[in-house]
Amino acid sequence: MPESEKRVLLFASKLGYQTRSFADAAKKLNVELVYVTDRCHQLDDPWEDRAIPAHFEKPVEAAQAVVEEVRPANVDGILALGDRPAHAAAFAARSLSIPFHHPAAVEACRSKLRAREVLRDAGLPVPWFRAIALEPIPEPALLGIKYPCVLKPLSLSASQGVIRANNREEFVAAATRIRKLLQTPEIQATREPRLNDIIVEGYLPGREVAVEALMTAGAIRVLAIFDKPDPLEGPYFEETIYVTPSRLGPRQITAIENSLRASATALGLSHGPVHAEFRVGDGVENGVWPIEIAPRPIGGLCARSLRFTASTEDSIGLEELLLRHVLEMPGADASRETQAAGVMMIPVPKSGIFSGVEGLEQGAVTPGVTEVLITARVHDYIAAWPEGSSYLGFIFAAGENPELVENALRLAHKKLHFQITPRLAVQHPSVRG
Repeated sequence: MPESEKRVLLFASKLGYQTRSFADAAKKLNVELVYVTDRCHQLDDPWEDRAIPAHFEKPVEAAQAVVEEVRPANVDGILALGDRPAHAAAFAARSLSIPFHHPAAVEACRSKLRAREVLRDAGLPVPWFRAIALEPIPEPALLGIKYPCVLKPLSLSASQGVIRANNREEFVAAATRIRKLLQTPEIQATREPRLNDIIVEGYLPGREVAVEALMTAGAIRVLAIFDKPDPLEGPYFEETIYVTPSRLGPRQITAIENSLRASATALGLSHGPVHAEFRVGDGVENGVWPIEIAPRPIGGLCARSLRFTASTEDSIGLEELLLRHVLEMPGADASRETQAAGVMMIPVPKSGIFSGVEGLEQGAVTPGVTEVLITARVHDYIAAWPEGSSYLGFIFAAGENPELVENALRLAHKKLHFQITPRLAVQHPSVRG
């Protein structure tokens, strides 16, 4: 290995589009990227990527295995994609004396309950909340539940299993539906702690924004603030459109940035990417409410909506920016490009077997649209929210202002027609004629 080549560990639950973007950026920067994934350790490198296998449900053990594997070699930086990989990455970074968020801070961010407790104790605005076990389904009147409220699994992400309830009947129905989801083999296989528990909290009105930021030794730099123009009012909370820059006023932008800094400090985050979600009232007097603070970059392909420019170089993607940051390379301070940009996470209209899409070429040539990418695989089952957590694909757009970008995304989406057929129920042999 040449002396000039740096080495970075990339913790990721699976290898996909975003890891390939990191691979391209690493090649450009002459960086060796070592993957750490939760694949089966008994498989003999089936993808020929020399990834280190790790069990992310046991973050301490996973980190120890990685450290033992790489200890003889030089490791210059650590990055993590996703909540589960970030916890193991934090322990590995601590063992290797590499700057990264503290394991306790990452653990607090992963638990919706613990995050609420920390933010409340720090004096930050949080809705009322309480943890509830779903076995058996509780009687909300005995728990003092107020309406409207939102029920959330403690450890799931991407709004999976999140349901709003406006009365007792909706609460019981939502709790029953979430319990069924949590008992599925796919969820049980994650071995997440407290899979039978949820958090119930007061519903917060207002618009929602997402913030992408980067921390260096405790100091935080906001990279972008995304508007979510579609109202997220329930009963389910599937996200669709992200557009940056935000169209909120200067006072609200400042309030969001201040809330982010206070929340990150309260949770103990210190070094690395941060992705956060906030509810914002109609006026600054209504406040900014932190919904989620995660020690990771924006998930999946949404990162493609972000480009950064330095004074002497061409624009770079978020993945390259993060590699430059973790390695303290020039260009790590690049700012987001000036034009507006956005992404639509193509929603799943109903659960079923995905059999194809029409209008793809027409959607791709919509003015302002830069790319339409279908990620759902034909003949695979795809679930709508609240059971679902994967989108049909992504639409990207760029333009002079956020309004043009949002309109381009919506127009392109209208040209796409997805074929989704119901999945046939499996009939038990005893009931056949």
